[in-house]
Amino acid sequence: MSLETTEIQDKLAETFGESVFHFNQEKDVFSFEVSADKITAIVLFLKNDPTLRFHFLTDLCGVHYPDNVLERQFAVVYHMHNWYENKRIKIKAFISGETPDIKTISTIFPSANWMERETWDFYGINFVGHPQLKRILNMDEMVSHPMRKEFPMEDGGRTDKDDRFFGRTQSNRQQTI
Repeated sequence: MSLETTEIQDKLAETFGESVFHFNQEKDVFSFEVSADKITAIVLFLKNDPTLRFHFLTDLCGVHYPDNVLERQFAVVYHMHNWYENKRIKIKAFISGETPDIKTISTIFPSANWMERETWDFYGINFVGHPQLKRILNMDEMVSHPMRKEFPMEDGGRTDKDDRFFGRTQSNRQQTI
């Protein structure tokens, strides 16, 4: 018997109520949103439930939505996999842009340790309870988080590049409109 998305949704709704919502099928991945304060309980449930068995954390990453309301400016996205049924899920938890804090899941999945450090390094998302939250790819002296959308994409004052070589000429812009 294969694991159906309706079964996943029903078990989550029955156990966590309104803390799990926006269920959606995106191609081969069943996705949903969770309240950030329930993330460890939900991930633990998905891993330990004898029917669901999402034992593998495929990925964990951050997303910055600067145009969202302050309480939903960052999201942490978790991808989990049930190897027995070859079923994948995506979980999204939105957090505040003012205090981007969420509990660590590195105690549930040790592989999350590196992923959480990378997400903190690039987005400044604080994983509360992480054993060693420090920069992993950028320099320790860095004060910003480079994947945040707080800076313009390009430096308008640059004189060392020619837009013609990048396909950004006035004639190209008019053709794409």
